[in-house]
Amino acid sequence: MKTWIPDERNFAYLTWKQVDALPRETTLLVLPTAAIEQHGHHLPLATDTLINNLLLGKALKLVPAELSLYALPPVCYGKSNEHLGFPGTLSVSARTFLAVVRDLGASIANSGFKKVVLYNTHGGNTSLVDVLARDLRAEFGLRTFSLFGSPGASFEGVSKQERTYGFHAGETETAYLLYGTPDLVHPEEYTKNYIARVDEPELLKPEGSAANFAWLTRDIAPSGVLGDPTAATAENGERWANEAAARIAEILIAMYNFEPRHGA
Repeated sequence: MKTWIPDERNFAYLTWKQVDALPRETTLLVLPTAAIEQHGHHLPLATDTLINNLLLGKALKLVPAELSLYALPPVCYGKSNEHLGFPGTLSVSARTFLAVVRDLGASIANSGFKKVVLYNTHGGNTSLVDVLARDLRAEFGLRTFSLFGSPGASFEGVSKQERTYGFHAGETETAYLLYGTPDLVHPEEYTKNYIARVDEPELLKPEGSAANFAWLTRDIAPSGVLGDPTAATAENGERWANEAAARIAEILIAMYNFEPRHGA
């Protein structure tokens, strides 16, 4: 898998003696969570994992060198059952995802580390990551943080429709990969599907509201795309990735320095 993680920030490149020398109380470990799943006719199965790696790698280059902060190898397989029925989707159950990340948290705690970030770039994992952050704190005493997506990216020029319902393989994801891995993008295969429209509001929403309906991609999008990739450009992908990375770096530094109120 292609990586943008700087070698000096890659936890898996350390020996156990180098790990043993790290300051346990202050070191911040970042555990990426993503997916291997269909992304339409034009993007690779690894899209969510590649975007995670791209944004995190660029962010880590902006973190001061003196901070003890490392990226763990990603959990590439996520809860992707909304995309089952499309060849190539490799999904795990919610129970398995929770168990794997919980066990990794146990290993982190067993090694004496105190701080971990769950950085997620797959929508199907979001609610599970929220549960895990609290559970890792409660079971192991880990100071656990959660981080999602592209914080700080302006997505300037993206339509309201695409911002709201460009969930999957739409303009933003396509732009990121046109910038990061252009050889893996197939513009001649672009398709367009939307799960809902902002100009035709309904009482029930697909997500993000007080009343949602459950959905599977095959219910809505024969191609597997939820959004419209046709306006994507590598230039926007680079700009948005730089904006997101700068914000992620700022957030990681805040997490590194975080001291809860009342000593909790």
